Amino acid sequence: MVARVVIAAPGSGHGKTTIAAGLMAALRAAGHRVSGHKVGPDFIDPGYHALATGRPARNLDPFLQGEDRLVPLLRHGSAGADIAVIEGVMGLFDGALGTEGYASTAHVARLLDAPVVLVVDASAASRSVAATVLGFAHYDNRVRLAGVILNKLGSQRHLDEIASALEATGVPLLGALYRNEEIHAPSRHLGLVPAAERAAEAQHVLPALAAWVRDGVDLDAIVRIASGAPGLSSPPWEPSGVDGPRVTIAAAGGPAFTFRYTENIELLAACGVEVVDVDPLRDEALPGGCAGLYFGGGFPEVHAAELSANTALRSEVASAVQGGMPVSAECAGLLYLCQSLDGVPMAGAVPADAKMTARGKLGYRRAVAVEDNLMATAGQRVTGHEFHRTEVTPSHGASAAWGWDRQLDGFASPTLHASYLHVHWAGYPELAQRFAARVRAYGRV
Repeated sequence: MVARVVIAAPGSGHGKTTIAAGLMAALRAAGHRVSGHKVGPDFIDPGYHALATGRPARNLDPFLQGEDRLVPLLRHGSAGADIAVIEGVMGLFDGALGTEGYASTAHVARLLDAPVVLVVDASAASRSVAATVLGFAHYDNRVRLAGVILNKLGSQRHLDEIASALEATGVPLLGALYRNEEIHAPSRHLGLVPAAERAAEAQHVLPALAAWVRDGVDLDAIVRIASGAPGLSSPPWEPSGVDGPRVTIAAAGGPAFTFRYTENIELLAACGVEVVDVDPLRDEALPGGCAGLYFGGGFPEVHAAELSANTALRSEVASAVQGGMPVSAECAGLLYLCQSLDGVPMAGAVPADAKMTARGKLGYRRAVAVEDNLMATAGQRVTGHEFHRTEVTPSHGASAAWGWDRQLDGFASPTLHASYLHVHWAGYPELAQRFAARVRAYGRV
């Protein structure tokens, strides 16, 4: 039995991330063991979930992981927890473009057979909120709307007016939260600032956030709703690996590299790979015995000057890559390996320069491997996503990692895979296994 509830909203900006994280923290403070999950590919919101729950961040995405893996991944991620709180993405029914809501919050709620609680920003309406809730309750009868939490209320009179109108909808009012200017997460060009970049501040705010939700939301009702979800028959997902000698790789961490999927690290561990965090802002050397590099996503453009100033690590990374050490780099990792980023020197391990642009690139991708390389075999197809506002200009003659939509992405060789594409390896464990095998081979040399 997995007690579970989905926190959704009519659209972005209603406060579902703040309330979902606050709900996780409030439930934890009340003595529950809480597992936090995020619908979609987003890395930022799960960072706040991890702070609130004290457990690893988790994502649930049918496009990246496959529909049949969602229940097993939920069961795996929530093992040992009393309740799983699943934060939605965008509006409840918003999914991949050109589909009928594929990979939407509603789609995931249906696959998980989970009740939905709708968070509604009531700051600019009163009785009309009831019409919004009624529409969401009946738009898709396969989705069970179990209640509503009102956010950004202005006064008791404001609440009374909306509560009166909601009675006719039959949707229970589970919470009423008033405007609180002291509780917010700052944003920048790609959304919220990651929790890892403001960890001390976020940890300071968490108790206030938990108290705000505790005082305004019926936690007992939330637990009853979550506990009423039916049982799940699929077994938990288990990371699969190939037996072999244990080796160590360095994974980029710290404020500049905050994005990585938890299951990717678990898959490497199952393959006998010990992952040691390295902060490219501060650490001047790779760990002893390092046999590979895993540089995930983040915001190196915000920290470019500091990354560049750490010449010792940049030089060691460049020498390691040039010497054949296996390296898997995603988005931010790709930027770090470039010759320069916005005009300042980077590691110089790949023949390219990177710069910020005025427009971002965001979306799901269906990609194919251009040729055999460190991670994939020629012609292998994967699903992934890109999420950045930088552009990489490569030198001629370099081999690409992936191709999609008549364009090539990244750089690849038998020992290198650097790309803008983020791939959740739970959907493609062979990528982790192939990488681990190359790391073990390098470690034996």
